[in-house]
Amino acid sequence: MSNKMYKSTALWDKWIQENNELVNKWKQEVGESALSSDQNQRRRWWSSEFYKLLRKIQGLPPLADMQLELSVVYNACLYSIALSEVSEAELLLTQATERVLQATGDDPMASDSPVFWRKVLKSVETTALNSCVLYIFCLQWAIWLANCRLKTIQELQEELSSLFETLSAGAGDDMRYSAAAGKSSDAPLLVMDPRRLHELLQICTFMVQGAERLNEGQSSEALTDLQAASSLPAPRTLVAYSHLLSGSCLAQMSRPQMALQCFRKALETDSRCVCALYQSMLIYRQLGNRQAEIQALRLLHSTLMLPSATETVVADTLLLSPPLLLRSQSMSSLLSVPSALTVLHSLALKCLLHGRVSDSVEHYLDLLAALHSEHQYGVKTENTDSHVHAEVPSLPRLPELYLEAGTALLMAQRPVDCVALCDEVISTTLEMLPEKVVLEEPEERGEAKTGAVWKEGEEEVVMLLWTGAAYLLQGHCHTHVKDWKQAVTHYTRCINLLVKVYFKKKGFQPQIPSTDMVNEQRKDLCILQRLKGLSLAGRGISFTQTDQLKEALRDLQLSLQAFPECVGAGLWYGEVLWRLGRKQEAAACWEKTWSITTQSTVEIVPVYLQEPQSGPLLDSSELRHRLQELGPTQSTWRGTKEECPITY
Repeated sequence: MSNKMYKSTALWDKWIQENNELVNKWKQEVGESALSSDQNQRRRWWSSEFYKLLRKIQGLPPLADMQLELSVVYNACLYSIALSEVSEAELLLTQATERVLQATGDDPMASDSPVFWRKVLKSVETTALNSCVLYIFCLQWAIWLANCRLKTIQELQEELSSLFETLSAGAGDDMRYSAAAGKSSDAPLLVMDPRRLHELLQICTFMVQGAERLNEGQSSEALTDLQAASSLPAPRTLVAYSHLLSGSCLAQMSRPQMALQCFRKALETDSRCVCALYQSMLIYRQLGNRQAEIQALRLLHSTLMLPSATETVVADTLLLSPPLLLRSQSMSSLLSVPSALTVLHSLALKCLLHGRVSDSVEHYLDLLAALHSEHQYGVKTENTDSHVHAEVPSLPRLPELYLEAGTALLMAQRPVDCVALCDEVISTTLEMLPEKVVLEEPEERGEAKTGAVWKEGEEEVVMLLWTGAAYLLQGHCHTHVKDWKQAVTHYTRCINLLVKVYFKKKGFQPQIPSTDMVNEQRKDLCILQRLKGLSLAGRGISFTQTDQLKEALRDLQLSLQAFPECVGAGLWYGEVLWRLGRKQEAAACWEKTWSITTQSTVEIVPVYLQEPQSGPLLDSSELRHRLQELGPTQSTWRGTKEECPITY
């Protein structure tokens, strides 16, 4: 008997030494390269070594003193959780706690987690295993948090509170992280101090609870949770996150300035907290502060381009980093940011819409170069950070980017470059266009008139829109250089494409879409009508420059039928009437055009379908001077629908 006891003790000592050597080697390796590129590969190796040791120990029946076994279980589970192998870790914990029940003489039971763990904790309450079981209970808490099982955590709130008290009282000092200086110890060592693990779990739990409440609209309650989290000791990353989420609560409570202060604190705490910068940009956009919004976009893009921006931030040598524990959908949504390419596109577009044309051109050209490069950005249009998977803006398709960039180039008075980009679009899409596109009215359903593009004929309409817009921009380019013949040619090509689209109402024959259909039907028809109106206006204005007034009158009239809010068409229509000697009608037409009050379409309509700011323009002050000389208008403008019954 004594010989068996000697062998058992010798094995125990050997296994303790093996465990401690692994822990010390790991600590030495982390100190040398805390953020090595093969970090997960090395963690997998350490996990394998601890699992091998655990299989040796569990080859023996469970003993009353399971300190060594539970220590190795703790170490092995930490690596599994760090590798996101949560189910394997949970299985290992279940097996370990069942062996604890066998060692204490209690029967293992199959039950839900709260009941099972209450029994385990009660069975060791007055034994030497109490502190060891509490440590692996921390790991179970981590698993619940990683799996977003907040209800289970709340059900065991009392036990978790006592866990905090036990750890704070210093119970089980022999099991703690006592090899911090690499000293040998007769007690099994742990790869992570359970007290630090508890602190991490506590603050992450408060944050996830706050995020869930914020998602449910309970801003005040969420703010209370986050204030509790901010009072706890935590890594810099989590302190920044607490400021970020507090700002999100204040933003939801309609306190944008206070929210901005919180986002600023988050960035001051951790400059890598790019989600705070993104949320600040959204607040500036909401407030209509264009300059601050553009500056925030520029800073966000430059930050995302830094190599460290998307690296997982590890707090000191903690195996469990915050992202592993903040996986709830609500949390991910609050921590999401667009990709660097998407931010660059937003920056380019905002600069274009708000008059910073040269900056816009530079950003668009950088964006197109990045998209065509095999090296820059790693050819990724989405961020690879674990948090960046919620709903955030994404990049438009490449032809649309070309059209936006072409518009910027045209506004920068670079028509040749604009024509080249439009040629790229046309060469890609023209051969894919059908001879005819018939859009049928859907069945009467709740979603039939939501304004979304219906799937039938969707791709054909999109292709036709891109090709037509490319011809429209090329027409604008030729107008810019006063090549009226080429301008008419390209506007005509756009018009010829648009007459391929028919709309079929139930029980009727297909017909060319009209303005009255657009008002109550599809958004894509509205865009097509706008495109038709702009192309007819462009051609009509080109005709005025070659004194083809009859053709100009026809096209400008048809333009106003398709797109009544087209200011350029209205003013030039009046100009043609004036030149034809119909001055009263011209005056009434100008008055009507100036009285048009439409909502700003700058942020709604694609930038390449805005009215052109180049080419022949009429001076409204000069037109008003003509009206003063003409005297009071004696008749109102009735339109002249009966004069030109031709329609497209």
